[in-house]
Amino acid sequence: MTAKAQVLTMVRLSRVRREKLCLRKPALKIPGNKTSKDEIRRTLLEKRLALKPNEVRGQSEKVLSRLRTLPAWRDASGVLLYMPVKNEVDVSPLLPDLWAGGVRALIPRCRPGRPGEMDIVRVERYEDICPGAYGIPEPNPALPAVAACAPDLALIPGIAFDRSGARLGFGGGYFDRLLASRIPQKTVLIGLAYAFQVVEKIPADPWDVRVHAVITPGEILWT
Repeated sequence: MTAKAQVLTMVRLSRVRREKLCLRKPALKIPGNKTSKDEIRRTLLEKRLALKPNEVRGQSEKVLSRLRTLPAWRDASGVLLYMPVKNEVDVSPLLPDLWAGGVRALIPRCRPGRPGEMDIVRVERYEDICPGAYGIPEPNPALPAVAACAPDLALIPGIAFDRSGARLGFGGGYFDRLLASRIPQKTVLIGLAYAFQVVEKIPADPWDVRVHAVITPGEILWT
């Protein structure tokens, strides 16, 4: 198996699925700030886990097509991206584009024994990626962390976003800490999501980092 095939297999395996969730359900209403973070997280994660592989692939392709139209993507010399889990929008097809264009591809890596903290590592080939913490594909532990990280663009996963740029993740604070401590303010932060993940209002805490835009299969929402 080639290194590329191994990475794609890791991505597929990291999409934790439950067959009982594959039944289609009616659209779910999230009544804005009257709903707690835990309720929004539980409801939308359940709906995302119910997506079939062909839905994840097709919807992700539409999101990436919209991303590629942006000057922030075309002009970037360094891009921070993530390796998808639990049916997140799949950004792994962007890696060959970045490498072919000489753009720095930066991926977070969990710090061993430091819950909630991540380093940023440059990957230059599929062989640089291997199974990491929590079953998430990560840069190889042998690769050095980037000391000074200043990507032009950061692609941010989430369970939910609202139209003001508020983001809701898994609740561990990994990306909020990373963005607040390692990513300069000039970096364009773009959340990637399916249409149902954009809700009216997310209860935000002072330390929550907002994104500048959210891209769904159907639109680009500048916040």
